[in-house]
Amino acid sequence: MTPTPKAEPPRFRLADVVRSFGAEVRRGAALLYQQGRALLDIERCRTAALGGHSELYDCGHVVTAYNSCRSRSCPRCQAFKARDWVVQKALDLLPIPYFHVVFTLPKELADVPPMARATLYNALFRASSATLLEFGHRHLGGQIGFVSVLHTWGQALTHHPHVHCVVAGGGWDRKSKVFKKARRGFLFSVGAMSAVFRGKLLADLQKRGLPGLDGATLARVLAAASRHNWVVYSKKPFGGPKQVLRYLARYTHRIAISEHRLRNVTEKTVTFDWKDYRDGKTKQMTLPGAEFLRRFLQHVPVRGCTRVRSFGFLANSGKRENLLGIRAALDAAAPTPKPKRVCVCPVCGVGVLVTRQMLAPWTPLPRSDTS
Repeated sequence: MTPTPKAEPPRFRLADVVRSFGAEVRRGAALLYQQGRALLDIERCRTAALGGHSELYDCGHVVTAYNSCRSRSCPRCQAFKARDWVVQKALDLLPIPYFHVVFTLPKELADVPPMARATLYNALFRASSATLLEFGHRHLGGQIGFVSVLHTWGQALTHHPHVHCVVAGGGWDRKSKVFKKARRGFLFSVGAMSAVFRGKLLADLQKRGLPGLDGATLARVLAAASRHNWVVYSKKPFGGPKQVLRYLARYTHRIAISEHRLRNVTEKTVTFDWKDYRDGKTKQMTLPGAEFLRRFLQHVPVRGCTRVRSFGFLANSGKRENLLGIRAALDAAAPTPKPKRVCVCPVCGVGVLVTRQMLAPWTPLPRSDTS
């Protein structure tokens, strides 16, 4: 058996940046609990500080691995979570077209204070999902199903909240047991969706308010935001279920910056790749290390906001029954679950795990003064 070649590991790790500049960031500003915890987790991830295990394989290799931090902001942990999540979502795919729709907020709303962001993100989910569900009932005569993923960053790590939606191309009528497919290559008019999305979100924020903004300030922000045409972007439809899975694997558990984009870390600066969408070219940006971390910490998931959500006939409450009915209407078989992988040796790719011994977390002893 030939082992699968591994991707080239990144030259620099986000943990390297935290170790170099984390103390300066902690001194320079009051961090939210989630932000301080993210720095600590990323710094300790896969080190002896979190403990680990030693594995013996029947090929004779002994491999020591340290535990992950499981932080939602850690690039190494999220890659594993994405793989497991995608395996589960593969069982939900249907033999129909899938579409990619993006809902973006204008700059006036993106600039709200940090304490208001959880409220803003939840309003963004409500308005975008309500818009898609309304258009599904109007044009497809039933309930559509989709997965929404919140991203809060732009390529330069600025605050740019938007929601990516992977939409199944069809409407499900549970009463009549009929599934109506969307037109090939077309879901809904983006211009019409933009107007409805803008109205729903502005009404939601007007009703609920935003923490940290008084009534007069909120009114000015909403008035400024309402003067712009909001962007709802419908990308090219996916080529098929496999392409949907590749997209989900890349986007669902992504953090603000991939470690493969880090180009250099010095004593004072961090250099990383970014794509300038004005000309489509990839460029490099160099920031002081503390400023780089400050921008990164803007995108640590806030308490009370789930980044990946399912709606319509894919919502967890009735997904199983809905998919059974839709597959019956389409005369389609359910995907076959993949068999569980055998734990093989990461060195040779052939040996099978024999025993695993747990390693306790390592804590350095306090220094003592000696005379």
